[in-house]
Amino acid sequence: MLRKLILVGLFAGGSASVPVLYQTNPDLFHEAVRSAFEETKAPEPQRPLVVIQQAKVEPAREQLSGRKVRLETDSKGHFNGEFKINGRSVEALVDTGATMIAINASTARRLGLNLASSDFKYPVNTANGEIRGAIVELDSVQIGRIHVKGVEAMVLDDRALSGTLVGMTFLNRLASFRVESGALVMEQ
Repeated sequence: MLRKLILVGLFAGGSASVPVLYQTNPDLFHEAVRSAFEETKAPEPQRPLVVIQQAKVEPAREQLSGRKVRLETDSKGHFNGEFKINGRSVEALVDTGATMIAINASTARRLGLNLASSDFKYPVNTANGEIRGAIVELDSVQIGRIHVKGVEAMVLDDRALSGTLVGMTFLNRLASFRVESGALVMEQ
């Protein structure tokens, strides 16, 4: 049994080193693959076998400095983060498909936004049909060291939106945002 475990471990370690071999020396990798599929010729002189053991390889992470924030994906592949909106903490999902920041009415009240029913006059198409929303201007939206003032948002009824979405009215105010190595990197 121990022999099988050792063989499985050697196989797994060898398999894990293939991407590293490709990244460090693509020509050698291509030559090895090419020679594996070519017809066998006269045996070449034996070269010494070099076995390299390697621990788990993780992608190099960018050292964030200045006004940058990196959000890792959650188990569903979404980018969630702890934002401060008007100085209060709000858990929000970053949604590049959302035109603006979208907040439900309960969160809006918690943020100090007092809206009358007559403010809900803008038609909004959602997955559940058309509803009415109210447009507001948020004093500030912050995540980490990124801080943006005067951001337009839409307030929707609690039945239409259960949480908070951070959309393009915030993201367009950044110098850049991009997805790399499974994480969203935002820079101001």
